[in-house]
Amino acid sequence: MKFVFDLDGTICFKGQPLSEGITSTLEACIENGHEIIFASARPIRPVLPETMRQFPMVGGNGAFVARNGETLEVTAFEAEIVEAIQNIISAYQLPYLVDGDWDYAYTGSEAHPIYQNLDPLKLARKVALQDLKDIVKIVLFPGEHLNELLVELKKLPISIYEHTSENIVDMSPNGIDKWNGLTKLGIAEGDFIAFGNDANDASMFVKAKESVCVGEHKVRELASLQVSSEEAAVIEMLQTLSEKYK
Repeated sequence: MKFVFDLDGTICFKGQPLSEGITSTLEACIENGHEIIFASARPIRPVLPETMRQFPMVGGNGAFVARNGETLEVTAFEAEIVEAIQNIISAYQLPYLVDGDWDYAYTGSEAHPIYQNLDPLKLARKVALQDLKDIVKIVLFPGEHLNELLVELKKLPISIYEHTSENIVDMSPNGIDKWNGLTKLGIAEGDFIAFGNDANDASMFVKAKESVCVGEHKVRELASLQVSSEEAAVIEMLQTLSEKYK
């Protein structure tokens, strides 16, 4: 069986690398004959141990896919879409996080959890927005302008994810989501088990044989299973499913 894992808030927490406990459980899953695939909202800067950086990966909510340590495809926003979003940012004076395929631009508070968890190993560069070549994901911090912002963004041909608990809006190029990325890796519907915790995991939850929501989140409505957002609970669920499908 193929096991697909979101990273942040699912199998690693507060932007930190995978723990020894999670890593050893994933290794045991492989020993049971399963394949491990990672599907993250972020460009996958190494929160993964070196032994797992060659695994199939989906990053930027599906904007890029990689296998054996090599990027197979990157889908970036078209220039006119970036310009339109920049105009919206200027109109509402919004802080933002803009991801390239590795480096990023950020204008929010450095005390915000997103910034704290963004690049804990300091492997990427924080650069000016105009210095990013391929923009694969944009996060806006709307403050009190959420409703107006959504009205404007929905006029554009982009994929939008609203994270109400954090009051952020996450955007990817049109038609890009984690399931789209998985199909580029040759993953078939019903041929995998998905672990996730957020709205951007919904596209793969509905295509999975079984799906596990980690924590109390709205995407739970689409999941077949749920565990608390505690490492021990995630490990126990993975061990159970690994044995069930070996």
